[in-house]
Amino acid sequence: MSDLLLAFYGDDFTGSTDVLESLSLNGVPTVLFLESPDPEDLERFDEVRAVGIAGTSRSMTPDEMGEELPAAFEALRAFDAEIVQYKVCSTFDSAPDTGSIGRAIDIGQEVFGSPFVPVVVAAPSLEPRGRYVLFGNLFATLEGTTYRLDRHPTMSQHPVTPMTEADLTEHLSEQTDREIGLLDVRSVDGNADAALRDDLETVVADNEIVFFDGLNRDHQRKVGRLIWEYCERDGRADPLFSAASSGLNYALSRHWQDTGVVSVPEAPESAGPVDQIVVMSGSASPVNRDQIDWALENGFEGVRLDTRRLVDPDEAEDAREEAIDAALTAIDDGASSLLYSARGPDDPAIERTNQRLRELDVDGERLGALLGTQQGEITRAILEATAVDRVCVAGGDTSGHVAPHLDVFALEFLVPVGPGSPLCRAASRTQAFDGLEIALKGGQVQTTNDEADFFGAVRAGGVPPE
Repeated sequence: MSDLLLAFYGDDFTGSTDVLESLSLNGVPTVLFLESPDPEDLERFDEVRAVGIAGTSRSMTPDEMGEELPAAFEALRAFDAEIVQYKVCSTFDSAPDTGSIGRAIDIGQEVFGSPFVPVVVAAPSLEPRGRYVLFGNLFATLEGTTYRLDRHPTMSQHPVTPMTEADLTEHLSEQTDREIGLLDVRSVDGNADAALRDDLETVVADNEIVFFDGLNRDHQRKVGRLIWEYCERDGRADPLFSAASSGLNYALSRHWQDTGVVSVPEAPESAGPVDQIVVMSGSASPVNRDQIDWALENGFEGVRLDTRRLVDPDEAEDAREEAIDAALTAIDDGASSLLYSARGPDDPAIERTNQRLRELDVDGERLGALLGTQQGEITRAILEATAVDRVCVAGGDTSGHVAPHLDVFALEFLVPVGPGSPLCRAASRTQAFDGLEIALKGGQVQTTNDEADFFGAVRAGGVPPE
């Protein structure tokens, strides 16, 4: 079998760093590329066992996915890994017209032609925010309460892809015409290895896509073993193709540890504190608002971005230079600089910026790209002008714009900060940014501490596991 165990495409930026973290913490050295790599790109990295591409297909239409995914899958196929994973969110939120997981499976099967597509969504390892699948229905825990997903207070009301159907087989059947089956909890919980393999073969005989139930870590280990042993028995030249959340990564890595494929790693140590960092925040979530508030009360110097002017071509340059000057002044004074576009979902700046877009006759859907470009240019200018070598970017879309402006093409895991948003070492094609320490966080991500201290934890060097 190949030395490379797994290759993956993440359907959004922060979901990709989630896989980077989960594999790295479980003894699978992983490199995450921000662009489609060539096998030669791995030569600068040591002992890599998994490789990924950070994508953006979660927000794409089916036609856009048809343009993006075939080349990405072919790039991953060239690495000759045993499994290629299309990584999806553990809430499986998707729709026929936006981020269609079914469309991704259709494209993946055109490239890989897997005998079946295992879909592992259950992720009990994410406790206390665990994800569980029972008789094909997805449940998620929020603030100590476990909800069926169609009754989840957030995901059932998602503004783009609301999850109104918790039965994953029914939900996915709206996105693909392929036959969909389920290996349910009666098999996963009760059967010995041989009987479990027989049950899987029975389901695979009639279905091209197979979901797996999972309620606990023992189920997780069984599923990981079942899928990996299928790879070993199958003996195909092409990899097994899967569409799965990080539940697959936890399941496989635990099995690899149990069987000696990888070693149980030592817990990562702190990257150590630094005097100053730069934070570029583009998230308007309540969680991120609280983190901004905490930072401003704990020694960070805030710089509000004039987003209304930044989206105006006639005023953007001046607004950008003002933000850069303010950040450099804060750094000269010995502070960490926190630049932010909004302070929570009710910030009046959001409506003022949208109003300006309407006045300019610009589609409001372009706001993220317009602001992200400006935030990327601002971040680059600040880092070029200072000796700061640690940065945090808040917001998945913002991360996707800022990293390319730093010519970052790959990330390696250093230490956890918040679930799925670790502190990483960047590989950049620009020498000044090569080796930069960077944390890319989703707006909802927080540390495991009691305080809203994510930015402080980045400055302190991470939150090593106990």
